[in-house]
Amino acid sequence: PNHLKHSLAHAASGQTSSLRRLVDARVEAARNMAGRIAGKCIEWRYLTIGAAIGALLISVSLLAGGTIKFVAFPDLEGDVAEARILLPQGTPLARTEAVVAHVEAALKKIDDRLSPQQPDGQRLVKSATVQFNKNIDAFETGPHVATITVDLLSAEIRNTGMDDLFAAWRQAVGDVPDVIGIKYAETVIGPGGLPIDIRLSSDDLDALGLAASELTQWLSLYRGVFNLSDDLRPGKPEVQIRLREGATTLGLDARMVARQLRTAFFGTTASQIQLGAEAYDVDVRFIAADKNSLADLDYFTVTTADGSLVPLSAVATLQAGRGLARINRVDGLRTVTVQGDVDGRVANANAIINDTFKRFVPDLKKRYPGLLIGLEGQNSDTQKTQSSMARGFVIGLIGVFLLLSFQFRSYFEPLVVMVAIPMAFIGVVWGHLLMGLDISMPSMLGFASLAGVVVNDSILLVNFIKLRHGEGIEISKAATQASRERFRAILLTSATTVAGLLPILSETSLQAQVLIPLVTSLAFGLIASTVLVLIIVPALYVVLDDMGMSSLNNEDGPA
Repeated sequence: PNHLKHSLAHAASGQTSSLRRLVDARVEAARNMAGRIAGKCIEWRYLTIGAAIGALLISVSLLAGGTIKFVAFPDLEGDVAEARILLPQGTPLARTEAVVAHVEAALKKIDDRLSPQQPDGQRLVKSATVQFNKNIDAFETGPHVATITVDLLSAEIRNTGMDDLFAAWRQAVGDVPDVIGIKYAETVIGPGGLPIDIRLSSDDLDALGLAASELTQWLSLYRGVFNLSDDLRPGKPEVQIRLREGATTLGLDARMVARQLRTAFFGTTASQIQLGAEAYDVDVRFIAADKNSLADLDYFTVTTADGSLVPLSAVATLQAGRGLARINRVDGLRTVTVQGDVDGRVANANAIINDTFKRFVPDLKKRYPGLLIGLEGQNSDTQKTQSSMARGFVIGLIGVFLLLSFQFRSYFEPLVVMVAIPMAFIGVVWGHLLMGLDISMPSMLGFASLAGVVVNDSILLVNFIKLRHGEGIEISKAATQASRERFRAILLTSATTVAGLLPILSETSLQAQVLIPLVTSLAFGLIASTVLVLIIVPALYVVLDDMGMSSLNNEDGPA
């Protein structure tokens, strides 16, 4: 074609550009160096394999020891924040409105203080709305709950993080009398659930309340833990009535007394009148003047089984108190759930949960026999995801092993090829350490994805070793030569893949943050695997041949 004529003319003359000669020279020098290193590693192959195993163990220890933390999902900054207010049941609406006004005033002060720090002096708070009778964390409705929803400047623009805003807002509001709790949170929990979500179960409701209180106090001692709450809260004020001893001799029981009280104060349908096509119920109850005071209970009389009337105070005791707003049951057991958030900048949720179950939970179970404790929220979701991912990963490894077994006609050589997979984990761990990231579920997904990528270079390397050995070259020299010959192809394959991942790795937008751990695993895992494959795979194959387990021992040729 005419558009290629000019370039083909240069190709025909055998001339190459200075840039091409420079690149070729550098690649050739690197290939020779890689060949020499591979030769030394093959010569000291047992030491090389031991060093690789040591590097893998060190990488695993960084994760197990807590140097690199594990989180379910990376924290993502949103644009909507909420203050969820909960007061005791029975609180009048006027008091709730006063608390809301106080929280809004604190938000206004924070906005005035932080807005000048935003780009171009933009307002940090764009709008704020109040919804009464709503609090998604309380599982209750009524005039005692409210939610303030705040629209913020976009996370990609503002200089104030969500955690910083919540800390400043919480400090500005301070302690508010008679408020059960004010929870500052984003509008969604996220794919990983709440960082702290512990469920206590028992038949003893009093023991549940005490255990939940002790657990909450323990968790509050950790730095970075906030928004702690449980769902065992006091209900509305009530009069608690208990039968006296001997009341049953009059033919009375708790059900009879309760039914008569309900009939008197709330009414009952005594009859129904039919007028034409319409039916009207006739309800009978006390007049308003006889039920507008708690003192009316002192004059209430109860009808016994024989029809006689006795004062309520003679057969029962009356005591003012509060019941429970909500009693949750799971599988027939009463449960209390303790929930909370963790500031990821100063603490790690997994470390807190593990430490709590190690140092506190055993003693708690001793103090309250029959108490069951389980994890929900982020930890429960993470365990389910990890189990599913591990199952799929193992199935994938089995599939790779079977395919390689058919190709190499050996059960041992596929293991040499697949050694690149754990070697990639070294790059995954150190890549997250260099990037300042925590290991998360997207990170593990990226590592699982590497299993089918990093084995490609190993397959070609093993094939070249067998090919050179088939030409009569001694096995250790064949391994060294194969590492040198495949250097350019392996380098270019890995370099182009990593180069394609760099734009995502350097992206700062909110939408890309969940992908960065995944891409970090892919990029750094591939880099580590590329370097180690050129060294470890030839050395391990020669070790396999030393043990007589390679297919070369069954082929004719020099030993």
